[in-house]
Amino acid sequence: MKSHDFIDIARMILEADAQARERAADEASDHVGAYTSAQASALATLLAATAASERESSALEAELHAIIELTSTGHVDLDHLSPLREITLGDLPPQLRDYVSDLLEG
Repeated sequence: MKSHDFIDIARMILEADAQARERAADEASDHVGAYTSAQASALATLLAATAASERESSALEAELHAIIELTSTGHVDLDHLSPLREITLGDLPPQLRDYVSDLLEG
């Protein structure tokens, strides 16, 4: 993926608006095959950090889904997902709790 496209997705992931973050996570998922290994791992780290502080369930679900898609590239290690450890699993709906648990188990 060209650098400016990668930067655009990264910027959208950091938007203040939850709906914009949700759309950005969806877009990140749509381009999984286009990322270099460095881009995939960087986006996974950024999405994990965003998810760790996410307050909107729909945005969190999109972020976690994007992370799962990025892990399928083989370029994302458990270290890239370490911000997910900051999430209190008991505060999540069961489906999202399972996503986080699965990601942290590798």
